[in-house]
Amino acid sequence: MSSILITGASSGIGAACARLFLDAGWTVGLMARRREALEEVADGHDRAHVLVADVAEPGQVEGAVTLFRDRAGSVDVLFNNAGVFVPTGEIDEVPVPDWDHAVRVNLTGMFLAARAVWPVMRAQGGGRIVNNGSISAHVPREGAVAYTVTKHAITGLTRQLSLDGREHGIKCGQIDIGNARTPMLDGLDRASREMGGAGVPMMEVDEAARSVMHMATMPPEANVLFLTVMANAMPYVGRG
Repeated sequence: MSSILITGASSGIGAACARLFLDAGWTVGLMARRREALEEVADGHDRAHVLVADVAEPGQVEGAVTLFRDRAGSVDVLFNNAGVFVPTGEIDEVPVPDWDHAVRVNLTGMFLAARAVWPVMRAQGGGRIVNNGSISAHVPREGAVAYTVTKHAITGLTRQLSLDGREHGIKCGQIDIGNARTPMLDGLDRASREMGGAGVPMMEVDEAARSVMHMATMPPEANVLFLTVMANAMPYVGRG
């Protein structure tokens, strides 16, 4: 039986992935800060393990990984998913605490989670890490300096882990998701419409979850290094 640890599992893409993997028979570690929300996602599954932890706190992350490893017997896949989108603005309008918060969650949090599972995967002879990047790892959204910079940094983390993991059988890939329907995107959609815009083109979040499943279930000799899945109508390619 395969096991996956999902950070940011209490809502959005993380919750959708958790439900999909549970339905497919996986043992799933659900990591986030809100116990009630995690228990709602777990929905009584005996293969769902609620792990209350803040990804920006090294001791909490290491404790959650150790607990899940002990319960599941292995950590076959890490879906490094937790992230935040802080209030928008041009660089001189972004409070330093907002910048620090984005870096702590979006970048340091992924570093800490990967760091914690690394020795586990090395000892068990391999594993797979899937980092949640974003379309913002390629092109920015207006006024989103903190989010854009941290997501660009995830691309560097992905490449480095993919390289360093080769001799240990640890694969690392990055999924760049564009406009999956989540509470965060619903808020951006409302804001766009309130300002007279046409709204934000979106796809259902289950499409993102199925893409993560594809990456997680590749055979050991194969790896999806980068995968982009997006709402077809979002303005990502083409001339403006």
